[in-house]
Amino acid sequence: MSVWDDLVGQERVSAELGAAARDADALVSAVAADTPLPEASKMTHAWLFTGPPGAGHIQAARAFAAALQCVSPDRALGGAPGCGFCDGCHTALIGTHADVSTVAAVGAQIIADDMRDTVRKSFTSPANGRWQIILVEDAERLNEKSANAVLKAVEEPAPRTVWLLCAPSIEDVLPTIRSRCRHLNLRTPSVDAIADMLVRREGIEPDVAAAAARATQGHVDRARRLATDPAARERRAAVLKLPLRVEEIGSALRAAQELVDAAADDAKQLAEETDAKETEELKAALGAAQGGRLPRGTAGVMKDLEDKQKRRRTRTQRDSLDLALTDLTAFYRDVLALQLGSRTALANTDADDALERLARTSTPESTLRRIEAIAACREALDRNVAPLLAVEAMTMALRTG
Repeated sequence: MSVWDDLVGQERVSAELGAAARDADALVSAVAADTPLPEASKMTHAWLFTGPPGAGHIQAARAFAAALQCVSPDRALGGAPGCGFCDGCHTALIGTHADVSTVAAVGAQIIADDMRDTVRKSFTSPANGRWQIILVEDAERLNEKSANAVLKAVEEPAPRTVWLLCAPSIEDVLPTIRSRCRHLNLRTPSVDAIADMLVRREGIEPDVAAAAARATQGHVDRARRLATDPAARERRAAVLKLPLRVEEIGSALRAAQELVDAAADDAKQLAEETDAKETEELKAALGAAQGGRLPRGTAGVMKDLEDKQKRRRTRTQRDSLDLALTDLTAFYRDVLALQLGSRTALANTDADDALERLARTSTPESTLRRIEAIAACREALDRNVAPLLAVEAMTMALRTG
C-alpha cells in the first residue's frame, strides 16, 4: 500500500507529487554523493495544497511528506518513494516523525506563539530524515504576525527544508506567501470513488458505502466516519429531523439548544480524551512527582496549556456545529431540487418523506431564504457570536422561511 492510496479520486495530484518526490530523492542523493544537481526538477521548497472540504488536501500534503522521508531499500532499485511501509513513511503518516512538524489551529487562529518554535526549527538541518518538513494544516487561519513569520521562512528557506501549506482555496492565503509556493488544487472526489474506497479499504457493505458517500457529497473523512460510526449516523439523523421541528417558536428554540448542546458534548468528549493526557505529560516534563506539587515558577506554563485547551474546545464545538449546518444545507438543497424538478441526485435519500413534505408545503423562494439563514449562521459563528444566539436566530429564520 503506497502513501497515495488514501487520495481518493486525485490521480493527477498523486502523479505530480510522485514525480516531485522522485526528483527530491535525486536531489538528496546528488548532494550526498557530491555530484552535479539535476538541471530540471519538479521539486520545490514550498507547496500550497487547496481543495474543497473533504477532498483530502491535508492528506495529500502528509502523503507527500511521507514520500519525501521514505527510506525504503527499493528506492535504490528504481522503486518510487512513498512505499507506505518503511519507518520514514509510517512515522510521517501517523505524525511522529522527528523531522515532520505539524501546525494546526488550536482556536480560531494560528497565533505567533504557536509558530515561533516551528519557524525556528525550519532553519535547522534534518535530525535523521531526508528533509526538514513543516506542514501547516490551517494556513487560512494564520493571523498577521504568524503569517509574517511564515513568509520570512518561505522567502529564505534552509536548503533541506520544505513547507507544505494547506487551505480551502488559494484566496485564503496571503498573496506574498502563495506567490512563493507551487499550487496544487484537489477536486471533489466522485460519489462512486468514495463508495469504492469504503468497500475496498474499510470492508463496508456496498449499499452502506454508497449511502454514506452520497450523503456526504464528496467529503472523504465524513463518509468514512458515517459508514463506520453508528453514533455519527444517529447525530446526522437528529439534524435532518430539525426542519420539521421548527414549526412553533418553542420547538424552534428547543431545537437550537439541543444542537448547541450536542456540539458541546462532542467538544467535551474530545477534551476528556486529550486534556488529561497533555496535562500529565507536561507536569512530568516540568519535574512534578506523581500527584505532587509543581516546581516553583512553572504556573505560567500550566496556564498557557489551559488556555490552549480552552481554545481547542471552543473550536471543536464550532466545528461540530459547522458539520450539522453542512448537513442542513444539503437537506434544503434537496428540497429545492424537488421543487424545481431538477435531475440532480439527492444526497439525503434516507429522509425522502421529510423532503417531499417540505417541498410540497413551501416555495423555492422560502427554501432559498432558509439556505441563506444557514449561511448567515455560519458567518456569525466565524465572527465569534455566541453559538446559542447564532443558532436560535437560524432556527427562527427556518421557521418563518
